[in-house]
Amino acid sequence: MTAYGDSFLVASPDTITDMLVINGVITINPARRSDVIAAAIVMQVASQAEPGCHHYVFSSDLARDDVFYVTEKWEDLAALDVHFATETMATFQKSIAGAVVGSKVTKYEIASEGPVR
Repeated sequence: MTAYGDSFLVASPDTITDMLVINGVITINPARRSDVIAAAIVMQVASQAEPGCHHYVFSSDLARDDVFYVTEKWEDLAALDVHFATETMATFQKSIAGAVVGSKVTKYEIASEGPVR
């Protein structure tokens, strides 16, 4: 798997799965953008190496300096629970605490996956 998460981009039609997808929108103070980027890079790289992680990427809204997205794909809830308990997660949350203005993070339970078309 590459840093871009090949398993997220290429799947056989109608693959049965119990995986979780996380989609988050994080609004930050734009003055702290470089701090958030630095912390997000560390978090992204560490998370991608965790057991059960199939995809983990932060991205920036192209039209807004104050919005980031996080997209994750996890093998199961147990892997996600371990992820939340890591020291990397604790450090990340402390690093961005003063920069975050708001966030909405949603968990989706995936019953099957396949190509868009």
